[in-house]
Amino acid sequence: MTATVRTRTRTDGDLAALGVWLASRVVVVVLTVGGGWLLSGARAADTQGFLRRWDRWDVGLFRKVAEFGYTGYPQDYPDQGIEAFFPGAPLVLRAVHLVVPEWTAAGLLVSLLAGAAASVALGRLAVLEGLPASRAVLYLVLSPYAVFLFAGYSEALFLALALWGWLAARQDRWVLAGLLVAGAATVRISGLFLACGLVVQYLVAHRGRPRADAVALAAPFLAIAAYATYLWTLTGDWLRWSHAQGEGWGRELTAPWDAFRTTLSAARNLEQGAEYAWSFRAEILAVAVGLVLTVVLLVQRRWGEATYVGLSVTALATSTYYLSVGRATLLWWPLFLLLAAAAQRRPWVHPAYVALSAPLMALLVLTFTSGRWVG
Repeated sequence: MTATVRTRTRTDGDLAALGVWLASRVVVVVLTVGGGWLLSGARAADTQGFLRRWDRWDVGLFRKVAEFGYTGYPQDYPDQGIEAFFPGAPLVLRAVHLVVPEWTAAGLLVSLLAGAAASVALGRLAVLEGLPASRAVLYLVLSPYAVFLFAGYSEALFLALALWGWLAARQDRWVLAGLLVAGAATVRISGLFLACGLVVQYLVAHRGRPRADAVALAAPFLAIAAYATYLWTLTGDWLRWSHAQGEGWGRELTAPWDAFRTTLSAARNLEQGAEYAWSFRAEILAVAVGLVLTVVLLVQRRWGEATYVGLSVTALATSTYYLSVGRATLLWWPLFLLLAAAAQRRPWVHPAYVALSAPLMALLVLTFTSGRWVG
């Protein structure tokens, strides 16, 4: 294949991936506006505007860190455990806010652009595996929890850095990979698991014989160490991030069977709000998906990806109870690559996934934008 043909193929794949991403954004906008008007039950004059519908839950917490830092003003900062939010997303949000003064709009713009970048990288990874660039991206944007790729959360930004970092690793550009994964490590704790996966990927690619560029693999671990050091200067606690999880959400390291029993008990509690009971059941299913995905990756000898997903699932499944595991499935991009590969071999997989996942995605968009709990 000539360089010109390769460039044209890459451009076509990038455009296809972007097309799917942008089309999905239009769908979410339509669901938000339509749901706001038709399902609110309020007078037309009292219907919440578009931006207000996306100012929910953790969006406000990211804004607080971006605006006030980790100390904040007491009257504006009643939340406990704010240090559980890594600084990468708030720093990017603060930078975009210089151009877009409205905080919620700035967060939506970050997710829009980061998601577009992530879609292109995912499409290129798919092409490396002989798959259509658009198919894996379609499965990502139709994921039940894809609402968090639109909202001003950290998932889209993390994916953009992680996917481009992994793509660089696949291209044997390890210095760039290390720096990009270091960026991802400033956004979410998942960056730690990704960094471990990157090390394994390097060892597999070079058969355990490190080169000079292996030094770059330390960058993600240094980024996390830098955040831990910063929190120590503020609080005197080297493990402040972990303790913040406990203070804010009651989450601590727990035996996996205890975590499962606690979550199962919550899922069976019919006295709580229906959306919470549904969410706990979905969390259990998400952990099951993560375990199956890890096994499949191991069977296929995709050691680096198996390390990343496996460590992520282990951390989530050994918390006091399962929380935000559904959201975490968005970060397990090997899942969408494997689904695309399965659909190529067995055509029925595609309509089955779309028929099951698309309505759930729409439902969770309507749930989130109405102010109810999603996960």
